[in-house]
Amino acid sequence: MDGVSAQFFAGEIHAVLGENGAGKSTLMGVLGGFITPDSGEASFRGVPWRFGDPFRAKELGLDMVHQHFTLVPAFTVAENLALARLNHLGRVLDIPRLSRRAREWAADLGWEIDLDAKSRELPVGAQQRVEILKALSGDPAVLVLDEPTAVLSPAEVADLFRVLRRLRDLGTAVLLIAHKLSEVMSVADRVTVLRRGRHIATAALSETTAEQLATWMVGEIPPSLEAGRGTAAGPGLKVEDLVVAGDRGEVAIQGIGFQIGRGEVLAFGGVDGNGQVELAEALAGVRQPRQGSIRRESGGEVAYIPQDRREDGLALSLSVSDNMLIVGHRRMDLTWGPFLLLRKVQVWVRNLIERFQIVIGSPSAPVRSLSGGNQQKVVVSRALDRCPDLLIAVNPTRGLDLKATDYVHRKILEARDSGAVVALISADLDEIAALATRTVFLSRGKLLEGNAAAGLTGGAV
Repeated sequence: MDGVSAQFFAGEIHAVLGENGAGKSTLMGVLGGFITPDSGEASFRGVPWRFGDPFRAKELGLDMVHQHFTLVPAFTVAENLALARLNHLGRVLDIPRLSRRAREWAADLGWEIDLDAKSRELPVGAQQRVEILKALSGDPAVLVLDEPTAVLSPAEVADLFRVLRRLRDLGTAVLLIAHKLSEVMSVADRVTVLRRGRHIATAALSETTAEQLATWMVGEIPPSLEAGRGTAAGPGLKVEDLVVAGDRGEVAIQGIGFQIGRGEVLAFGGVDGNGQVELAEALAGVRQPRQGSIRRESGGEVAYIPQDRREDGLALSLSVSDNMLIVGHRRMDLTWGPFLLLRKVQVWVRNLIERFQIVIGSPSAPVRSLSGGNQQKVVVSRALDRCPDLLIAVNPTRGLDLKATDYVHRKILEARDSGAVVALISADLDEIAALATRTVFLSRGKLLEGNAAAGLTGGAV
């Protein structure tokens, strides 16, 4: 980030836009006290801002809802809400008192929250609500939300925007980091665009257009994607009577069956938490089904893009290069017997970085240092490096900017057109419309064909 200046006002929703690595999360991290800048100053209501002090930021009235959830998985919802208001350990832990304001906010917003449920048992939409309630429990004057819609269904996004408008009308300054222009155009009052760490423009939404915002963000707008529908070029994958258990032993997938031909994209839509992860892991061979069969008509490479990049897709403490080699170490052109050919590995890694436009300082940097969108690019780049025989992609463009989303979509279609079997699991209806040959919807572990409304409203909440 280089010389960025911005103003944020009470009683408005201010969107901050930019490509992956543009500096959006860095700017919010500076305001939240998590990052200390090399130079510059800030003030809040005339009071100088103390950089590098998140507790002071909270005292002044700024709180954040982070892109990656900060809930303690083994704690109950009530315990997580109380933890957000626990400033020190020198007193008795009074969970009802510490969580009282969050519970009041939940009632005021019309959110029903199971206070006794463990946070790890909640679907992602409910986890997002708990994160927001944690932030609201301090009645912040400034609320920052970093990519809050990335894990939500359309119905959950609409409800979130209802809440943001309510907070704006109460006088809160809402700072919204986002990628999807359609969402920004529907909810924001003003927008600031960053590109490559620099301030490009700030404008009222009433004075600009989606096309202008896209141009400010990326410099040029990718041409429209002409996807076609794809047609089966022969038998590919056949699933019969599949039953898959979840992590707690519950039945997550209930006796479903389907076929995907070579050269087809079968999309599974629906609200997260209805068996998507369990189905993907069963297809990828990382979760053993309880019953049924999964038969592939031909061999070849299997590529898997998991839903949770941080938990299932990356070794965060390892370098970008090492994370790419999780798949790359199997390539014959990069190895000699049990040894890696380091010069060829370096060339291969640089090529992936350039092709997928991954913004990094160095391939040897730990992957945890990358923005969320660039972490996703690492996962996607190694999966789509070569055309697989079977591709299982779960929300593959979640957290990606306009150009990166377009590139990933094109690579998925290239795999399809090369005869790959593609299982696309996505909560993004626009993504499904752009890529799917056929679409079904998952609801409570069962398949609903051609019923988007049921698939998007019938899940866990």
